[in-house]
Amino acid sequence: MKESLRILEKYWGFKEFRPLQESIIQAVMDNKDVLALLPTGGGKSICFQVPAMMLEGICIVISPLIALMKDQVENLTKKGIPALAIYSGMSFSEVKRTLQNAAYGNYKFLYLSPERLETDLFQEYLHAIKPCLIAVDEAHCISQWGYDFRPSYIKISLLREALPDTPIIALTASATLEVQNDICDKLLFSTNQKKFQPSFSRPNLSYSVFEPESKQNKILEILKNVKGSSIVYCKSRKLTQQIADLLKLHKINADYYHAGLTNNERSIKQNDWINDKINTIVCTNAFGMGIDKPNVRLVIHYNMPENLESYYQEAGRAGRDGKKAYAVLLFDKKENENLYELINLRYPTPEKLKSIYLSLMNHLQVDAGIGEGQSFDFDISLFSFYFKLNIIESTYGLNALIQEGLFFLTEKNTKPSSLVFCTTKETLSDFEKNNPKFEPIIQMMLRNYEGIFDYSSAIYESLLSKSLSTPIEKIKEQLIYLHKYNIVQYTPQSDKSQITLLRNRMYSDDFKFDYISLQKRKEKHTERINTMIEFTANKIKCRSQIIGNYFNDITISPCGICDTCLNNKIENENKVGFKIISNKIITDLRKKNIDSKEVDSLFAEFNKKELWETLNFLQSEKIIDIDTDGYFFLN
Repeated sequence: MKESLRILEKYWGFKEFRPLQESIIQAVMDNKDVLALLPTGGGKSICFQVPAMMLEGICIVISPLIALMKDQVENLTKKGIPALAIYSGMSFSEVKRTLQNAAYGNYKFLYLSPERLETDLFQEYLHAIKPCLIAVDEAHCISQWGYDFRPSYIKISLLREALPDTPIIALTASATLEVQNDICDKLLFSTNQKKFQPSFSRPNLSYSVFEPESKQNKILEILKNVKGSSIVYCKSRKLTQQIADLLKLHKINADYYHAGLTNNERSIKQNDWINDKINTIVCTNAFGMGIDKPNVRLVIHYNMPENLESYYQEAGRAGRDGKKAYAVLLFDKKENENLYELINLRYPTPEKLKSIYLSLMNHLQVDAGIGEGQSFDFDISLFSFYFKLNIIESTYGLNALIQEGLFFLTEKNTKPSSLVFCTTKETLSDFEKNNPKFEPIIQMMLRNYEGIFDYSSAIYESLLSKSLSTPIEKIKEQLIYLHKYNIVQYTPQSDKSQITLLRNRMYSDDFKFDYISLQKRKEKHTERINTMIEFTANKIKCRSQIIGNYFNDITISPCGICDTCLNNKIENENKVGFKIISNKIITDLRKKNIDSKEVDSLFAEFNKKELWETLNFLQSEKIIDIDTDGYFFLN
């Protein structure tokens, strides 16, 4: 392991591994299949990146999150580690070039989404790539009994079948025992597999649950009492803006974040928060994944999450630096009712699913029997409006169809701008002579984008801006001008989500859907909601213990700092105090009756309020009584 420590210090700047990292790396180096359950911020990436640096060949990393893939590749590249990524929006030629680099270049990591695994192009290059290790991030997505099932993850088993001797490391922050076993089964783990699960104890993180009369007042109270960087999670985009406005009104440095913002807006807000220009970020659960900010002091859930997995991951973003931090959950009983009401919307009837599917195909103008592999810009609001659907109904219906593997949906801004020259070389030459100010950008594109004169290529205005030392707005203006005069065909970066069909459109009479599996997922979902509601209703058991036990950590001890532990401590102290006071009263009454007017002076060593509460209790239990002259006596 000396070599692994050398690599860790050289590239990551750490002199020692975090708990379990070294054991996980050793298991990978021993060619074992590994399931690693590490908490949010627990250093999962190190567990496959370090051994990959010691092995000969490239590591394939499968991730469902495009933004996270891009961040990982950028971070590795900054460290001097060559890495690649393939994600939706890349042209065929870009994907092919990336696979060629992975196969024949000196690269150590190839990041891709699970949908890529069964494409003909990937299969063509797979054996030339010769991966030394396969890393599966967010591995819980492979289990349909988990909270975030993605059917495309099941295709990862294709890699094991094609590369039976290549070890697999599956990583997740949260998985129940049932999901853990399902991950190992679905990935076809070998018999010498190893599983690593640390204690779920977070001794510096205090969990609290409140049912306030006013959530807005409570959140203001908490934020004013807990100083430092904070996150407030809300259930809707609209609510994030409303709460952020409320906080700013009360002089709290806050901003909002959700997936509906442009890529540039999200990037600015995220960076401002990371660099402490914003103190509090109010957001949906689109925020936080892959963000490494250790000094978060507070995470507030303004609304109750649907499951303990999401809550644990999101709350766990507080206190990664090991210093005291707080996770606060606010709820009301009406929310509990709403969660149950949403279950039927989340898991539609077969008739409703068929209706939504056919409406979608009509909206995309896809004929029956075709469509596989095609991508379309998609606005769920317009789709719902045109077909008179409730947008919540549309969202959950589409999610069910996605989980059936019929198509997948990507977030905004994953498809870059594209451009192709649509004029002759002679006409282009004449245009440059008559419009010399366009010559630099034309020549730059011809030099940097091979084949752009013959077929459409993805282009990046930001790179052209840097290369030409010209503001990006000016670059876009020039490209639009060239498009207007038919010199190029320029398609700016899409600002919409994209749907990619994974199967041809089914004929109406042949619509098939695995409704039995959907019903089983509905039952599991209901169980998770029940668990979450029980977590909020709990007044006795340590909250850290509840979370740990849920994830099969049966060794976890009471934390001593959550709200239930603190309340239990106060109650126990009160019990001890009551016992001492009552014993003293009874002992003294055995000697003589006590004048009620002299009680305070006779028992001055005790708290007056606790003293009289004890006297009242002893009276109510008929242990003592008081006569008409005002004297206490023993019954």
